[in-house]
Amino acid sequence: QVQLVESGGGLVQAGASLRLSCAASGGTFSSYAMGWFRQAPGKEREFVASISWSGNNTIYDHSVLGRGTISRDNAKNTVFLQMDSLRFEDTAVYYCAARLSSYASRNTYHYAYWGQGTQVTVSS
Repeated sequence: QVQLVESGGGLVQAGASLRLSCAASGGTFSSYAMGWFRQAPGKEREFVASISWSGNNTIYDHSVLGRGTISRDNAKNTVFLQMDSLRFEDTAVYYCAARLSSYASRNTYHYAYWGQGTQVTVSS
């Protein structure tokens, strides 16, 4: 069983930056692809970014391309999402997820384990 705990969310003004972290335990983190997803009120959960087990391959949704950077530290069992130039529409609960595969994916159904989420609120 893999446990994921997100942190780093908060209330920021538009244009600011945030770095989200997700600490994993209970599994072989270095063998899992990891993803970040988000869900705004009244909307479905959507893909943000994903990273392969090695960190060599990443995928981004077009909405964060150029503003978001996903990275990982396998020695610390942690995955990060750096978000720059935040916009009001980035407001959502952000979730990290672990995939029992080495390959990055944007598909929600490919992920077996999910964290509880961290709230990001961007004021305009």
